[in-house]
Amino acid sequence: MGKCEQCIIKQFNSLKSLTKDELVRISSCKTSRIIKKGEVIFEEGEMLNGVYCVKDGICKLSKLSENGKDQIVKMVVKGQLLGQRSLISEEASNLQATALNDMEVCFIPKSEIIADLQKNPKFSFDVLKDMAHDLKEADDVIVNMAQKSVRQRLAETLIYIHDSFGVNPDGTLSVLLSREDYASIVGTATESAIRVLSQFKKEGLISTLGKFIKIEDLNGLKRVE
Repeated sequence: MGKCEQCIIKQFNSLKSLTKDELVRISSCKTSRIIKKGEVIFEEGEMLNGVYCVKDGICKLSKLSENGKDQIVKMVVKGQLLGQRSLISEEASNLQATALNDMEVCFIPKSEIIADLQKNPKFSFDVLKDMAHDLKEADDVIVNMAQKSVRQRLAETLIYIHDSFGVNPDGTLSVLLSREDYASIVGTATESAIRVLSQFKKEGLISTLGKFIKIEDLNGLKRVE
């Protein structure tokens, strides 16, 4: 099991603000865990006893609506933390976290994080900045849902995945999402998402290799209205 003070992943989240001694202390009590694709990391409504630092892999954060539909709120990638908002608010998790591919995460107990929040102002400030950024993203999602078409939202989702997660050697998007996942992200019916993806394919904007999607015309997607 790697040591927190030597882990490069901490540079991508608020843990970078901890002192070496604080990182050594956290390293001695953290636990590492391999999570398989499709496995739930924590459930909506669950009381979290710590935070998860994503060392490798990608997961989705989703919320179950009253009609039983799963709405994807955000995707969390290597280097980010999971569960810090619930920990600080001392409330049950508002979202469910599910692995989109095989993941490696480190679990840090609540007592250790709270102690550092109380003693290290720089760490507290960085956690606040991360939470403020999440709120800004949530605001953008609300505006997009209200003002942009399904075509625009789906095009922007494909561009986001391309820019954030990269592509496989064959040029397909490295993150494999189901058509239901795409529909959930953009807030539409699965049938609508499938229809729009088919339109994009006919227009030469994308191609498909099995379940994988390849962007053929990135600039064209950016011009979608």
